[in-house]
Amino acid sequence: MANRVQWEPRLGVGNATLDEQHRAILACCNALADCLEAADDRRFDEAFAELMAQAREHFAAEEAILARAGYPELDGYRNECEEYAYLADEIITTENFDRRELQTFLALWWTGHILGAARDHRAFLEKQPDA
Repeated sequence: MANRVQWEPRLGVGNATLDEQHRAILACCNALADCLEAADDRRFDEAFAELMAQAREHFAAEEAILARAGYPELDGYRNECEEYAYLADEIITTENFDRRELQTFLALWWTGHILGAARDHRAFLEKQPDA
């Protein structure tokens, strides 16, 4: 069974841009689940590529916003982004895993990222004007 993640207000980080990006990424994870249920490998691969593109855009935006906010753990955040980029480029591919495993991994990874962001970034981002 595919892993689905629903947006909840507690996942918000206090920045409309990042919250919308997080919602969109979770929607992509859910779209991957839809593709699994429909056994549509072509659409899965398209949705997977879309998710990876959104991830790159999101990390760039999030880093810029955190830097402007004076986030004290920016180096740790950059390490997380680098780790994800490595995983995306080298490991989490349809060549290495079946699509169900990819969808599960991505849904869980993004849930963890968003929960962590909500916990760790909110205090800084709530005080900042939206980018």
